[in-house]
Amino acid sequence: MKSLVIAEKPSVGRDIARVLGCQQGKGGFLEGKDYVVTWALGHLVELSDPESYGDQWKEWKLETLPMLPEHLTTRVIAKTGRQFQTVKTQLLRKDIGQIIIATDAGREGELVARWIIEKAKVKKPMKRLWISSVTDKAIRAGFASLKDAREYNHLYEAAVARAEADWLVGLNATRALTVKHNAQLSCGRVQTPTLAIIARRAQQICSFRPQTYYGCTMQAMGVKFQWISPKGSSTTFSRAEAEAAVAAAAGGTAVVAEVKKKAKKSYPPSLYDLTSLQQEANQAYGFSAKQTLDYMQSLYERHKAVTYPRTDSRYLTEDLVATLKERIRACQSQAYGAVCARLLKQPIQGNRSFGDNSKVSDHHAIIPTEQGIRFSDLDYGERKIYELVVRRFLSVLLPPCEYEQTEITAECEGQRFVARGNRILQAGFRELGEEPASEEAADSLGARSLPAFEKGQKLTLTGAKVTEGQTKPPLPFTEATLLAAMEHPAKYMENQDQRLVQTLGETGGLGTVATRADIIEKLFNSFMMEKKDNYIHLTAKGRQVLDLAPQGLTTPELTARWEQRLVEIAKGKAKKKDFEAEIRAYTVEIVNDIRSSVKTYKHENLTGKKCPQCGKLMLEVNHKNGRMLVCQDRECGYRKHLSRTTNARCPQCHKKLELVGEGENKRFTCVCGYREKLSAFEKRRQESGGGVSKQDVKRYMERQKKEAKEPINSAFADAFAKLKL
Repeated sequence: MKSLVIAEKPSVGRDIARVLGCQQGKGGFLEGKDYVVTWALGHLVELSDPESYGDQWKEWKLETLPMLPEHLTTRVIAKTGRQFQTVKTQLLRKDIGQIIIATDAGREGELVARWIIEKAKVKKPMKRLWISSVTDKAIRAGFASLKDAREYNHLYEAAVARAEADWLVGLNATRALTVKHNAQLSCGRVQTPTLAIIARRAQQICSFRPQTYYGCTMQAMGVKFQWISPKGSSTTFSRAEAEAAVAAAAGGTAVVAEVKKKAKKSYPPSLYDLTSLQQEANQAYGFSAKQTLDYMQSLYERHKAVTYPRTDSRYLTEDLVATLKERIRACQSQAYGAVCARLLKQPIQGNRSFGDNSKVSDHHAIIPTEQGIRFSDLDYGERKIYELVVRRFLSVLLPPCEYEQTEITAECEGQRFVARGNRILQAGFRELGEEPASEEAADSLGARSLPAFEKGQKLTLTGAKVTEGQTKPPLPFTEATLLAAMEHPAKYMENQDQRLVQTLGETGGLGTVATRADIIEKLFNSFMMEKKDNYIHLTAKGRQVLDLAPQGLTTPELTARWEQRLVEIAKGKAKKKDFEAEIRAYTVEIVNDIRSSVKTYKHENLTGKKCPQCGKLMLEVNHKNGRMLVCQDRECGYRKHLSRTTNARCPQCHKKLELVGEGENKRFTCVCGYREKLSAFEKRRQESGGGVSKQDVKRYMERQKKEAKEPINSAFADAFAKLKL
């Protein structure tokens, strides 16, 4: 009899098949003497939609809520149905005597496999492969110590409990809001608290009152000295105090009281997990979280140039150290050839700064694979993301940046002045252009070198003056900073219960590394938030949804409380049925809250233009990629693009151009007043040999047409899609 191994992804399945000697390739699985290896494509099975439980929920009506089926059932996901049938066929084979679950080592990975096995109605002995790395060594060690799958039954129960809770709460709340106000509204455990985080930042900015602060600088030997107050600060809110320092220094003589020199080191930042990579790509190139994830998926699946992207770890397992030289060789042909050659001449030692088994959960940090890639095979976005991954990978293998920091303290009439500088001794990882790991290190490394000073030396002071500035409010969120806030949402909680804060920290905050990009994209696509100059702002719709949604769904506390219970279920300390009973009661509560609410929803962006399909007035909305008109009737769904923000740059002010108009009247416009017909733009750029080609514009237009055909924020579809609530 053979054993059937079920992996979560094709790439992992092929790695396992290679180690197990399964070389006979067949569609969707690989077979060998003792094993058959097959794989899912992520989830192949999901919870059924409400309509499948009866005619009463086929129409969206407030009187049929809440939807509380006695038992939630599952269905095969249509777009991956073919692979499900392949897996099911292998499960039902008479020569398969044992099933080995080899999906990701975590709650969601357990759910992926168990739902497939249950849907296939197979009852065979099951084992569990539990590994966090897919190196040959880790796979062999894992198969040598397979666990009885029954040991993970509680983990599976916790996974089902989470999925069912999101279904019950998210779909009921979304449907109740939508039909109550006859508008395309949705809310959920993750997306609504995300809106609340943005709203709280907006409130902080609105209530901020700037204060003027003062400082003092003076010159000596061509070096700028900064005044330091008796409290140790370089600024004060007292102008009189700063003026006193200027009076003491003006035309006076200072004495060097201390010359301190200290050898320091600056260490590279940790390897990337998905969130930190999305943040960096947004800051460096303006890529959205979704764009970065798409580029990473392409690099991982199509080019096989990077490791699994949907990871929340910034460390490697220690067994990967043996593979690092091969990965360095794969990076040699790129811009870092000299660095790679130097690294390959010496032994690669693992250390706790990047290799630590205890800090790796389901997957290790993102690094290059052993398979090289030609830059010519990558498009612009893929190349930029790959460069980031390679540079960060090489930087942790290089020595730290070593520098000598010098601090000169001068005193004059009881006032203290300080100048700082540094001298680079060994560039280390900074030769790659990597930024220092901390702001303090960045400030120090950015300081210039100083001339020689000696203790007791007298300095003639010149140019003493008062400086002033104003305190600034916090900035609105960008996608990078919003991702960070979703990962660490505790400070946005009203109830600072330390157990809840700790739970959120341990479980990764709001959403997961794999879902946050989709959540952000969904909030843009449902017009609850918009971008202005790269900053994210709530729309009137988003603010109203926060006001209309049940209070419990607007805070990260709900996620924290759920996670506490789910952890207890996974450990066998709590029962799934008790948690489910609480969720069902909570679902009834939130539906009743929405039903009895006297609050109303008002479209604040109505235009005078009528929908050509139903005749109702249309709404003008700011989409993430431009402006469009949409029908206010959620059942109609008509929409029309007014303008689209493109990557083409204005030749006058270099800002992104908008594409407006239809047919032959399509033209590019800019806020600076620049105008140019699309045809003229294409001709000019082709003649110059740069920028956006005709093919680029064509691909862009085709993408927009495809987008225009998609249903606009179907509240049910948005809420139900992969249960990413």
